[in-house]
Amino acid sequence: MTTDLDPAVRPRAGLSFGRTVERGLVHRTAVSEVFVTDVQQLGEFSVRAGAQLPLNHGYFSDHMQRPALFDPLLLLESGRQAGIAGSHAHMGLKPGTAMIVDSFTLALDGLAALVIGRVPAELRIDTEYSGKRSRTGRVRRGRVDQQFFIDGTRVGEHAMDVLFVNHHEHDILRHSQRGTPAPLTSDFPDLAPAGQVEAGLVGRANPLNVVLARAEVGAGTASALVAPRFGNRSLFDHDYDHLPAAVLVEAARQLALLAVGGTAGAAAVSGTHVVGVEASFSRFAELDAPVTASAPLPPSGAERRVLPVEFTQGGEVIATVTVTLVASSAIGPTA
Repeated sequence: MTTDLDPAVRPRAGLSFGRTVERGLVHRTAVSEVFVTDVQQLGEFSVRAGAQLPLNHGYFSDHMQRPALFDPLLLLESGRQAGIAGSHAHMGLKPGTAMIVDSFTLALDGLAALVIGRVPAELRIDTEYSGKRSRTGRVRRGRVDQQFFIDGTRVGEHAMDVLFVNHHEHDILRHSQRGTPAPLTSDFPDLAPAGQVEAGLVGRANPLNVVLARAEVGAGTASALVAPRFGNRSLFDHDYDHLPAAVLVEAARQLALLAVGGTAGAAAVSGTHVVGVEASFSRFAELDAPVTASAPLPPSGAERRVLPVEFTQGGEVIATVTVTLVASSAIGPTA
């Protein structure tokens, strides 16, 4: 869908990258976890946002891969923030409304523009919204389509199918799935899990950012328990009554890298980059029951690998996250 610019809402001369937006607009508690700096309306159902990608961040910068790229999950989070901020600021979404992601896709193609340089990157996010309004004018389900640009170069695209619910509706939804009140992340201690995977095996330096434990690699598959640290304030910026989608996506990335290391050797992890993620979520990942991630081992020697990671809880598949990986040689020349 292409949206013509409405003269009445034509954007200002340029996006501002001088300060972040109000943290409540992007549903974040810590200002340090806000990346969106500006949101401008383009048309009735479209906005343009700016986000500054930091050079140094405790979670998004903690990677062993070389050359160092801005984290695809940082672009994913920036897109989420731009989508929710735009819907509040310009699409009429009421305060207190949550955006639950049913599924999403992320595809990156301008990898050379994502190589980290000497200054933070200024990311432009063009967003279009679609969805049917009820008789009261409210959108319950919708789609968010985004294009990412750095210095005028398109670096990727992102799309989300989402459900908009208020706090009361969220409580009803959670109770219908569980039948009992859900615990909160604040109810659990912040302890390193038994059998936590060694950070370097999943491309990390800081064990705080490792979300897998009791991993097994062999017989054609890789599997592990999803076991994040609840004290990781990038993954758990506020209290949750479930494991958020970002944790499952990180777990999928780490299991995919672990699988690559299992077939091509641990050294291959530092030369392997995520360029695509496709995810669907059928249930909430509960905090009080084990969640297991599993994936087939990829063929060794391939420059491009696609690994479907399946998450199960209580014998039921609750999510599938497919991760696309490429070797460093696919990045191409940089400026």
